[in-house]
Amino acid sequence: MQNLLNDLKDTLKKDERIFVDGKILKNKLTELALKFDDQLITLLLGNKDIKEKFFIDKKIKENNIFLFNKDEFVKFVNNKEFLPDSFTTFKNFIGLQQNDEYLKDAGDVVLVWPYKDCVLEGGQEKEDDKRDEIFYNETLAPDEISRLFDKKVLSNFRKFDSKNIKDGIKDFEISDSDNFVIKGNNLLVLHAIQEKFRNKVKLIYIDPPYNTGNDTFQYNDKFNRSAWLTFMKNRLEVAKDLLRDDGSIAISIDHHENHSLKFILQEIFGAENFIQDVVVETSSPAGFKLVNPGPVKVTEYVLFYAKNKKLYLNTEKKLFVEDKTSDVYSEIILNPKESSNKWKFSSFDKYVYEKLEVESLKELKKKYNENLAQKIFETTKRELAIEYADSLFTTYKPDNPSKALQVKVAESKKNPSKCVEYNSVNDTKYYLKNGRIMAFYKTKLRNVNGEKVPTKHLTNLWTDISWSGITNEGGVLLNKAKKPEAMLRRIIDLSTNENDLVMDFFAGSGTTLAVAHKMNRKYIGVEQMDYIHDLPEARLKNVIKGDQTGISELVGWKSGGSFVYVELKEWNEKYISDIQKADTSQKLLNIYDVMKNEAFFRYDVNHKNFDKNEFKKLTIKEQKDILINCLDKNHLYVNYSEINDKIYKIPEDEKLMNKKFYGK
Repeated sequence: MQNLLNDLKDTLKKDERIFVDGKILKNKLTELALKFDDQLITLLLGNKDIKEKFFIDKKIKENNIFLFNKDEFVKFVNNKEFLPDSFTTFKNFIGLQQNDEYLKDAGDVVLVWPYKDCVLEGGQEKEDDKRDEIFYNETLAPDEISRLFDKKVLSNFRKFDSKNIKDGIKDFEISDSDNFVIKGNNLLVLHAIQEKFRNKVKLIYIDPPYNTGNDTFQYNDKFNRSAWLTFMKNRLEVAKDLLRDDGSIAISIDHHENHSLKFILQEIFGAENFIQDVVVETSSPAGFKLVNPGPVKVTEYVLFYAKNKKLYLNTEKKLFVEDKTSDVYSEIILNPKESSNKWKFSSFDKYVYEKLEVESLKELKKKYNENLAQKIFETTKRELAIEYADSLFTTYKPDNPSKALQVKVAESKKNPSKCVEYNSVNDTKYYLKNGRIMAFYKTKLRNVNGEKVPTKHLTNLWTDISWSGITNEGGVLLNKAKKPEAMLRRIIDLSTNENDLVMDFFAGSGTTLAVAHKMNRKYIGVEQMDYIHDLPEARLKNVIKGDQTGISELVGWKSGGSFVYVELKEWNEKYISDIQKADTSQKLLNIYDVMKNEAFFRYDVNHKNFDKNEFKKLTIKEQKDILINCLDKNHLYVNYSEINDKIYKIPEDEKLMNKKFYGK
């Protein structure tokens, strides 16, 4: 056995794909074996003992044919005696490996991507990017995963309003009009509230980790692609169930995972429910960005999908954005109060010059410097265009005119300086000049942000939202990753009405929640990180007190409202958190001693085999991994079905609040 192990190791060192930096990559070796890689098989056949062990000799028509026994080979290379290290040995020693063969190494199932059918906890601490992600179907059976997704006990209920803004109140009634901020792993929160909020959410907006390794928040923002895909898929599947049939989801993302995310959304929501892929200009090409070669990145994306596009389109609102004064509207009626057949016309530029008491732009430049003259002219033109919007017009050729309209067109062409009226069969009045229909500038004017301005239909290119100066929006400081309140206002305005329910389960700095609050929408925010108190909770308190940053002035926000803060009741999760924060072996051993008395361990962990001296020989990372792997992931939080279990010591007032939240 030992000779075979040594022969195999020496043989594999000859393959640079497998032997890297003095180490044999076991996962890569398994992958090549399952693919019957020619180079690997040729290498293995070159050693007599290896050939006898892993190849079956078949004589066919006097020829020797060697059949590679991949299952036996994969089982062998994944045996604990092959390439052991202190970490693996210790894991095996205390009972964390049940058999010599791993399920993930079997070739019976073909996945669209690695771990596609897994359940990924998706830890969001920065420390988490130093550990292997937890895929629950590697450690839990399907029925155990169902238990993982049961409703959870909620704790630390607080309701904050203008009268109880500091500490909130503990005892209160819960109603359908309440807003909620929930602390806990967002995957488990979504499942916990699934029954209560199924088919009730009108809009979900999320700003998830971009998978760049460079996120300002403490999210684990450095997943490998397969882990990130699984992380998103798990959450989007349950999120869809929360949406109303006419609801929609909007997700901010950048170029790193834009296309990958679109594939997941199409699988979950269906390609037929795609609404739009919006490009958002987030910055200007300046400063350090210009150092890098190639086009400068100044955009992000917002992907929009509906739960049912046909129903969604019946509720979507058409929005308009400010547009610059168009030179197309180049003529003006000088005497609009006269009857239309007496109207006199002038070019609009000439009209502007007369108002400025000059004959041309050249003359205006003599009075002022060139830049100032141009600015005065454009400003005056814009103001006059709005003031005389009923008289300012352009013309266009009639499309497929009726016979009656053709007669009027011919009449108008005979008198090109006169206006000809035409009343259509549906009593719509048209004015014609030189055979063309007059279109008035007033049709472009609408109220945007409280001001009457020229507008255009909102497109999927958003360049008008400022990202500068948003650091202190909401009264909470965040240098990067924050989204402008103006952007969230537009997204919410597109798809919801007052009192509709909006959800954000990556609450972050709380922008979605703050904007929803100011726009009189109900909301649910979910955040796992401890900064929930310093960012979204603090921000919403500022909103209640009358925050005047962001969109407050535009929507006329004063003050008021309320929200309910609540947490998932932690159990094993609190030990994981303590483990991740520990920085010495002794602290970890102290945590382990507490865990032995209170935590839920995996059934296959044998504490008698836990050798503290051997444990100390491992690296800090390995020690943390060992302790986390020992814990039963079914018990991260307390299940609602076990609320009366004495081991959890849940107070009666907390039990009552849970019953109020979940119902009988």
